[in-house]
Amino acid sequence: MAELLKGGPVAKAITERNKQAVSELQSKGITPTLAIVRLGEKPGDLAYERGALKRAEKTGVQVKQFVFPEEMTEEALLDEIGKINQDDSIHGVLMFRPLPKHIDEKKVCEALAPEKDMDGITSGSMAGVFMDSPIGYPPCTAEAVMEMLDHYGIVLKGRKATIFGRSLVIGKPVAMMLMARHATITVCHSRTKSDDFVEAGRDADIVITALGRAKMIGADKLGEEQIIIDVGINVDEEGNLCGDVDFAEAEPKAAAITPVPGGVGNVTTAVLMKHVIRAASL
Repeated sequence: MAELLKGGPVAKAITERNKQAVSELQSKGITPTLAIVRLGEKPGDLAYERGALKRAEKTGVQVKQFVFPEEMTEEALLDEIGKINQDDSIHGVLMFRPLPKHIDEKKVCEALAPEKDMDGITSGSMAGVFMDSPIGYPPCTAEAVMEMLDHYGIVLKGRKATIFGRSLVIGKPVAMMLMARHATITVCHSRTKSDDFVEAGRDADIVITALGRAKMIGADKLGEEQIIIDVGINVDEEGNLCGDVDFAEAEPKAAAITPVPGGVGNVTTAVLMKHVIRAASL
């Protein structure tokens, strides 16, 4: 039976470290503060926001919510971002995306000061990830993957890792972060030939999935005794939450595997708070 890599203990450990760091900052008169910027009332945004607020309360991070109507103009949003950039009491910003279609999302993201970008949405933050430098902050979910691997003592140096998915939110930054830790990386995506896709999955020591397709990775695409980190959050035909990996098929073959739900997703808000605290300490 595979070891179950649960996110709860990882999030708890990060939160305990975060609480200590907040206490030290507060003794210096600094309260780490996060701005949450949201347009509209998307259920997914609201769910993540609730989780972030609960984690902030546990950690001691203050949150300022900037909630605007979905029809807000691009000019008005840019004006608000400018005000947040100038507000020294705000150390970090989480802006929910995608933004409404009438807004140039890239333009708005680039308007955010990189030092306040907590979730890797600016080119400055991405440059830090790709150059392995401390500029900005990587996407919280990508860093949550690394936190999971570290918490469970998974050796990365010299290991072969296959990443299914190439998004800027998970696939690409995780690839760079793993490479910085001396893993050998293969990235598969929608244009990868099917035979290569299967071979890469079977040949890896570590498999990380971020495809957004329910149970796409079955036993036929996996090898034996692998470490499987499933970042996917999907709904299956029965209406149940599931990952990209077919857990029932993969678990008997794996050395260790994350559950969905209950895996990486639990760690992201703890990482978000970690970023805010770091920003407040600079």
